[in-house]
Amino acid sequence: MGPVAEPISIALPKGRILEQALPLLARAGIDLEGVVADAGRRLLLPTPLGGRVLLVKPVDVPTYVEHGIADLGIAGLDTLAEEDRDLYEPVDLGIGRCRMVVAEPVDRPINGPLRSGAALRVATKYPQIALRHYRARGIQAQVITLVGSVELGAVTGLADQIVDLVESGETLRQNHLREVETILNVTSRLIVHPASLKLKRARVEALIEALRAASATPRDTGDPSKQTRRA
Repeated sequence: MGPVAEPISIALPKGRILEQALPLLARAGIDLEGVVADAGRRLLLPTPLGGRVLLVKPVDVPTYVEHGIADLGIAGLDTLAEEDRDLYEPVDLGIGRCRMVVAEPVDRPINGPLRSGAALRVATKYPQIALRHYRARGIQAQVITLVGSVELGAVTGLADQIVDLVESGETLRQNHLREVETILNVTSRLIVHPASLKLKRARVEALIEALRAASATPRDTGDPSKQTRRA
């Protein structure tokens, strides 16, 4: 009998990304569809190989991985770019595609520089990304953080512009908003806890390679332990 595979914990985002992630994981030899289908209201699920699956809100996935509660996770680039996490991102899984854009009301466009001393009011769920974006363009922005529908911030006049995720842009159009520019093209990434890569190296590297092949992303060169996120 060969050695028992090291148990691996995986944090998965609930919702739309989970639906896209499960077939991808299955192609990589990590078949969790039955486990998740039978979950009911449970959020912590055992796997056949002795590991476990954590079903959490998408924004919480990096937290569980960073603190070592999960060895691996799947998180969107929007969440990772907003936060400063000590995590590896070895694979772009190519799922959950969308764009982070600047948008504004069609009937209240921002044309030219603002009046002296005025700050552009920007509503968003991503304050750090928004601040970096406007600062890089030399624009003074007052960022207003919202948790709910960001479009409403512009519609009601709370904000001059918004920074938010879009897929087709239909929600913007229905609320009479127009895209100004794209800040970031977003996909979901495999994230790995640094200690897990060291302590469970063989198993984690095998999963990284399997997911890289399953997602058909170009192979990265070099030692996986050196593949870190952006500065």
